[in-house]
Amino acid sequence: MSKFAVKHVAVLGAGVMGAQIAAHLANAGVPVLLYDLAAAEGDRNGAVRKAMAGLAKLEPAPLAGAARLALITPANYDDDLERLRGCDLVIEAIAERMDWKTALYERIAPHVAPDAIVASNTSGLSIDALAHALPESLRERFCGIHFFNPPRYMRLVEIIAAPHTRPPVLDDLETWLTTRLGKGVIRALDTPNFVANRIGVFSILAAMHHTERLGLGFDEVDALTGPRIGRPKSATYRTADVVGLDTLAHVVGTMEQNLPDDPWHRYFRLPGWLSALIARGALGQKSGAGVYRKAGREIQVLDLAAQDYRPSAGKLADEVAALLKERDPGKRFAALRASAHPQARFLWSLFRDIFHYCAAQLGSVAGNARDLDLAMRWGFGWSQGPFETWQAAGWQAIAQAVAEDIAAGRAMSDTPLPAWATDPSRQGVHTPEGSYSARDGKLHPRSALPVYRRQLYPERVYGEAPDSRGETLWQNEGVRLWRLPEADPGIAILSLTSKMHTIGGEVLDGIQRAIALAERDFDGLVIWHEAPFAVGANLEQVSQACAAGQWDMLEAMVEKFQRTSLAFKYAQIPTVAAVQGMALGGGCEFLMHASHRVLALESYIGLVEAGVGLIPAGGGSKEFAARAAALAARTATPAEVFPYLQPVFQTIAMAQVAKSALEAVQAGFAREHDIVLFHPDELLHVALAQARAAADAGHAPAPPLTGVPVAGRAGIANFEMMLVNMREGGMISAHDYRVARSAAVALCGGEVDAGTRVDEEWLLAVERREFMALLRTPETQARIRHTLDTGKPLRN
Repeated sequence: MSKFAVKHVAVLGAGVMGAQIAAHLANAGVPVLLYDLAAAEGDRNGAVRKAMAGLAKLEPAPLAGAARLALITPANYDDDLERLRGCDLVIEAIAERMDWKTALYERIAPHVAPDAIVASNTSGLSIDALAHALPESLRERFCGIHFFNPPRYMRLVEIIAAPHTRPPVLDDLETWLTTRLGKGVIRALDTPNFVANRIGVFSILAAMHHTERLGLGFDEVDALTGPRIGRPKSATYRTADVVGLDTLAHVVGTMEQNLPDDPWHRYFRLPGWLSALIARGALGQKSGAGVYRKAGREIQVLDLAAQDYRPSAGKLADEVAALLKERDPGKRFAALRASAHPQARFLWSLFRDIFHYCAAQLGSVAGNARDLDLAMRWGFGWSQGPFETWQAAGWQAIAQAVAEDIAAGRAMSDTPLPAWATDPSRQGVHTPEGSYSARDGKLHPRSALPVYRRQLYPERVYGEAPDSRGETLWQNEGVRLWRLPEADPGIAILSLTSKMHTIGGEVLDGIQRAIALAERDFDGLVIWHEAPFAVGANLEQVSQACAAGQWDMLEAMVEKFQRTSLAFKYAQIPTVAAVQGMALGGGCEFLMHASHRVLALESYIGLVEAGVGLIPAGGGSKEFAARAAALAARTATPAEVFPYLQPVFQTIAMAQVAKSALEAVQAGFAREHDIVLFHPDELLHVALAQARAAADAGHAPAPPLTGVPVAGRAGIANFEMMLVNMREGGMISAHDYRVARSAAVALCGGEVDAGTRVDEEWLLAVERREFMALLRTPETQARIRHTLDTGKPLRN
């Protein structure tokens, strides 16, 4: 691994992107100087302070923890340029004006540290042209670094070399962006809009062209181009609103101005209706109106025929929906092409023209087909890149269909497919040996940078060599116990295999058996699988058992749940929970009981049982009661635990979810010493290393809990006073009150005197008893059924 380190960063420009880039750097624990123009009067750094205050209001939240804001320091170009000398990386993120950027470079150049990297967060301006504004001594350390918006959540970062950029600079930057910021890095070519925006914006322009040609509504097109074809819910026109219609216009303008010889150039302009929206300030989501707007609770969409907004109601025609259900992609495309329905014609035309454009431009926009496909996955949220989709549907059949449409004048351009795409021997562009490059006609393997050795299961493209699935040791219907001999043959891996990794009887049995086997034969155990980590108990099993009146069986299952949590806690080997995505309810309780945790930053963790009228009873309530006692023990009054239960009670009673791993630590679901990773594909590597380190250090489980002081009746009464006021004020229902009171009883250790010392079994019995009492109520059973049927909570 490279020894390149970034101790301090300067971000130039406190606009929307600059501020959010600074926020994500702060998320990673990197101190940031955030620069903007000095105010003429008042606070010299007023613009930056305003931007920093705005970070707390944005959704989705740019900051993974509120305290990280303290790592951002405001600065301005008049007073603070000398402070640039202490920065290892300078990221320019001002407006997309070549003259403004080059003027700023001339101003900062004398103050940049001799070894610092300077990078422009441009979305499509020429990196070569920007480099010429810097002195020659800086050009070898200059490149493009294009973050996608919002920077915390979007995986893609494109880095773009200028002619004089030294290769080690790019290698160091790629390594750092990957492991420290959790990014998927693509080496883009220095062409207008680079890779993702070039293809993504073309796809939007193609959709707009075919929308008008076929007379479809904007909401109708969004129903067609969302999840049903492997695209985000925002589809086409909602995506334009989210990005900002003015931002889209700028990127389109870059293509129109800088790609005069592109055979599709006549389409690189905005439709009149879109220009009209921008002219009147309807810029999309940020201005409250664009293609869509919200009127009260109603979502409305622009209707060009009526020249006004109407209720959004676009949907797929039944016959087109039936075509999209065809599982074989080759048959699906053939059916769409053969259909006369305008929606089917739209979909075929859109895919055809995207395939055509990508094939024609591959050599000029990307180093290879894998880079292009991953750019569209990571930058635009497509489930498959265009070449993957083409290859999965049968390369030759699609190539022939596209060629026929070009010859017949049905495609957006009469440019023929390149010879490499129509080669009769070609079956695709992705192979186990690598992905095709139209620039040199060769297959390119994946990057050999050492950082990628940390990704034991990297994101693969269709047709690429599959990952090793390891050696299965034992499995049942709910779990698989396995190992990766090439990583660490002495550490076992436990993966849940149930749908959404819900926890039912078969999972509980499987976990207990797997832990026993791991204790017997291995040095440690890692629980890991692709996100989500676990979404809690199998509510369908619970609901069916309630309907059948199987109360003894249900209570036995709750106790088995508790014993399974304890099995993680008291295993004779280290147990490491490697967590990504949702870890809710029982999933949260399992990770709380593991001896160690390795958490992806984007982990959403919480005890959410109150949402279905229950309380945590897999050891979660017990664990928080014990942790409150441990905090009280550090004070002069160790028996007074109630103050340490108050924030926990609110978390459980309100079913609050930590929206990042950093928030999970703050909420008490994870510990201060737990590892937080920014790249989820590194989870397994680090978790295996953590288990090995703990085993080599002579891991011993914690002793059983005994002598735990509890808040008892006095604590319950304190919580009741708060709940009564909320109930009388109409803030909670009678059943909300009952659920919250049960949570209070479990956290306070039951109806005993304050300060009574109890053991772990007592606390487990209390939470189990309260859980079962709630489960028997019609209100809780109705909440469970409603959640299963609608996916939404019921307030009854």
